[in-house]
Amino acid sequence: MKKNNHYFAWGLTAVCVVCAVLLIYDLIFRDSIVLAYAGMLADILAPVLYGAAMAYLLAPIVNWFERIILRRRGRTPSKWRRILSVALTWVVVLALLYALLSVLLPELYASVVQLVDNAQRYYYTVYDWVIHLLESNPEFAARASEVINEYYTDALAWLNVNLVPQLQVAVQAVTGGVVGVFVFLKNLLLGVIISVYLLGEKEAFSAGSCKLCYTLLPEDKAALFIRGVKATDRIFAGFVRGKLLDSLIIGVLCFFFSSLFEFPYAPLVSVVVGVTNVIPFFGPFLGAIPSAFLILLDSPIKCLYFIIFVLALQQFDGNILGPRILGDSTGISGFWVMVAILVGGGLWGVAGMFLGVPIFACFYAGVKAYSAYRLQRRGLPVPSASYATHRPVWPEDAAAEPPQEERGS
Repeated sequence: MKKNNHYFAWGLTAVCVVCAVLLIYDLIFRDSIVLAYAGMLADILAPVLYGAAMAYLLAPIVNWFERIILRRRGRTPSKWRRILSVALTWVVVLALLYALLSVLLPELYASVVQLVDNAQRYYYTVYDWVIHLLESNPEFAARASEVINEYYTDALAWLNVNLVPQLQVAVQAVTGGVVGVFVFLKNLLLGVIISVYLLGEKEAFSAGSCKLCYTLLPEDKAALFIRGVKATDRIFAGFVRGKLLDSLIIGVLCFFFSSLFEFPYAPLVSVVVGVTNVIPFFGPFLGAIPSAFLILLDSPIKCLYFIIFVLALQQFDGNILGPRILGDSTGISGFWVMVAILVGGGLWGVAGMFLGVPIFACFYAGVKAYSAYRLQRRGLPVPSASYATHRPVWPEDAAAEPPQEERGS
């Protein structure tokens, strides 16, 4: 029997290896049929994905409401308490969305209309700046003329070859855009319904997933896998939920103080600053630079005030608000945060810049845990400081070793 199990394990391993080789070959050397089917499956399961994302973000609020209800009405869990907690959560979320949109959308529309009305004036302002710069710098003007003539042909080719076909595709997309909006709204509504089911039965789904792990894996490996999933959830959820809440607060503060200081385009600037703030490290600069330039076109002195305000706001976020909300949720240094942002942005754009940090933090925590496990099994010290001399140094050995000045004497 053991011999048959051994052969079955080897056969299953061989099948998995062959499937992995075929998958890599399809992704690299063919037209990625697997990715095409994965995209089709994602479109079909879009309501489920929306619902899972909403349930994942709203689970702490449901737990908070349930703790309040349990504290006041006893410790015994009840189905009705869960239903009431989910209902209160969605009532609060919808009320906040309605209040935010009812205040923000009219102001944002007015800002966009004002920007469109002033576009011609801004154009002549920038044009006058450029003319003045060229008149005061003849050498720069000559070099600019050479560069313009050099890239003129390339620009025409780009317009004819790239831009015009893309505009045709955009027109076709806009033509069918109404259908796309209805599909999105339908998926969003179904996602809300699915999120209610997931929030109502989240313990049952968690227990079923753990049961499946113990069914497919040996007991020790299943326990290790579940512990890794919990650590990943702690890192990922702490960063994503915390960063979204932090960015919302920063956007609201920016709107309040921008309106108080009468900065031009306060709603538009606040939306840009709040949305880009979800990107760690680079986000504040990505939002502040175009916003400052837009205010500069209207009033240079207000642009200076806005830059000072944004610097103060980011100091408040980085030193007070961010640590209070996020804490040390990622557990990685600033260097690795920057690397994760650059790699994630290069692979998946803006979404990668946001999700790259928690994904890399989960990978980093897994490598760190595996390294500690392997070192402990080999009887070696875990702290990195023990390897500063390129050989393992135990704490008792370091304590027994005399100081440098004593050895020199």
